[in-house]
Amino acid sequence: MDPTEETLNDPAVRAYLHRLVGDEGLNLLERFPREGEHSDEDLAASTGINLNSVRHTLYTLYERRLAEYHRIKNNETGWLTYLWQLRTDHIYDAIREDMEVVLDKLSRREKYEEENDFYICKDCHTLMTFPQAMNTDFKCPDCDQPLGHFDNEVLLKSLKERIDAIKKSLGHA
Repeated sequence: MDPTEETLNDPAVRAYLHRLVGDEGLNLLERFPREGEHSDEDLAASTGINLNSVRHTLYTLYERRLAEYHRIKNNETGWLTYLWQLRTDHIYDAIREDMEVVLDKLSRREKYEEENDFYICKDCHTLMTFPQAMNTDFKCPDCDQPLGHFDNEVLLKSLKERIDAIKKSLGHA
């Protein structure tokens, strides 16, 4: 089994790539020739995948450094041809970078949840911070019902667990 095929068979990698490029993109990756460089037109023709889908997948992968290309200019017509190849050797770096982004967002959300006191309308479920609730005299701006305190401990506990799991998998713990 070649390294690309082995990488594509990893369930975590497949899930990541599916989220990134969808069914058609994953289909392209599975059918992508393992040797050499290929134009988007050749890839569309050889795989039977729509040219726009091929291009979308290649550009999405390029943004994550999972594909690279070089251009060839036809001196007679002036047309540029892009020749692509996969860089599955960068997949774990791409996943790590995305996990770092998620970790940062979850950490900011954890801080927001820790620093605020929340109030909720029991009828329409409008959620407000203490200053927002104070500005409405602790009444729902939508239905005028009194707001009750909202205990976010379960959410905070879940955020902390998820953050700890990501930190552990990234080697930060």
